[in-house]
Amino acid sequence: EVQLVESGGGLVQAGGSLRLSCAASGFTFDDYAIGWFRQAPGKEREGVSCISSSDGSTYYADSVKGRFTISSDNAKNTVYLQMNSLKPEDTAVYYCAADGPRGYCLDEYDYWGQGTQVTVSS
Repeated sequence: EVQLVESGGGLVQAGGSLRLSCAASGFTFDDYAIGWFRQAPGKEREGVSCISSSDGSTYYADSVKGRFTISSDNAKNTVYLQMNSLKPEDTAVYYCAADGPRGYCLDEYDYWGQGTQVTVSS
């Protein structure tokens, strides 16, 4: 069974940090890029970041560049999203998704997690 399980969300004050984790199982992790998305109430889903398993390339939305860092621990089949200098506008449900099987960030996501809530208070 394919699973993507997000964790690490919570409530933090503006300027604070959180680290989200996306633990993957049930598929060949090395064949898939992993992306992070977020969706705030009343807004469309937004792509936040992606990391390629093929060459390690990383991508970020302009809104998070310089504040968020994506990384991967292939030994643990886990991708992390380190979020620093958080702002109230970062408040959303954060999801991870797997894009494959070529391992590049192609916006062709096959599997999705259930999401984790991030709330940033002002």
